[in-house]
Amino acid sequence: MSALPALSIRDLRKTYDNRVEALKGVSLDVQEGDFFALLGPNGAGKSTLIGVVSSLVNASGGRVEVFGVDIQKRRSQAMRLIGLVPQEINFNMFEKPLDICVNYAGFYGVPRAEAVQRAERELRAAQLWDKAQVMSRTLSGGMKRRLMIARAMMTEPRLLILDEPTAGVDIEIRRSMWKTLREVNARGSSVILTTHYLEEAESLCRNLAIIDHGRIIESGPMKQLLAKLDNEGFLFDIENELPAELPLIEGAQLSAIDAHTLELEMPRSKSLNAVFERLNQAGIVVRSMRNKANRLEELFVSLTGSGDKAA
Repeated sequence: MSALPALSIRDLRKTYDNRVEALKGVSLDVQEGDFFALLGPNGAGKSTLIGVVSSLVNASGGRVEVFGVDIQKRRSQAMRLIGLVPQEINFNMFEKPLDICVNYAGFYGVPRAEAVQRAERELRAAQLWDKAQVMSRTLSGGMKRRLMIARAMMTEPRLLILDEPTAGVDIEIRRSMWKTLREVNARGSSVILTTHYLEEAESLCRNLAIIDHGRIIESGPMKQLLAKLDNEGFLFDIENELPAELPLIEGAQLSAIDAHTLELEMPRSKSLNAVFERLNQAGIVVRSMRNKANRLEELFVSLTGSGDKAA
């Protein structure tokens, strides 16, 4: 690994012609090999930040380096280090996946023979090799998303940026794509992910930053930030019907969702053993339990003061 971060941003600013200040001095580091989440509510500045890093938007001030390469001074060199998977599907639907990948590599000067070998490798990794010679318009939504990732990987980018790669796909396809993205990261590419599925970020990413109103309001290791939550919630599935009166538990709050479901809110410092002991004393048998809500969503709402999920 290099000593340089995969992405280094210092005092990045962007003011549009309509005087909207989208970025207000953003500073951020993403380390080599990381799987990093960039989260924020709608209009927070995520798209502008990704646009500047991928050289699609001109910054008003500040500095961006990719593995030590300044994107303003050495744009071509920096862009060869980056793979971008935009939210919109933007390949030719009347081309075959193999041709899409090979032609994309050709734009970056990869010889055709080598590009064909890379295309087979990436399409196999994306579980699309059996579709390599069909028209892309016949692919399912999830396959098209995976093709976007395969195309971005044709240049063997050291930094892969994904802008809501699983938007609009069902949970089965989404989890299949999670597997693909983990494999991409395991192969050595640093990954930056924006997503409005917060459970996706919690499942995949080791570090994150939350941006709001053009500023980074929180950043750090995922586990460390989630540990800041003071309370946590659980849902208990109860074997028999709940009694009319629920037991009192000091420092915790119980409420009945329905006759067989119990909701618990309690401080993280409190032991669940005491809760189970009190429920047993009341004759309430817990059949199973699960977290009430995604923890990252709780953190996100508490920091941004918004009920809107990241987008």
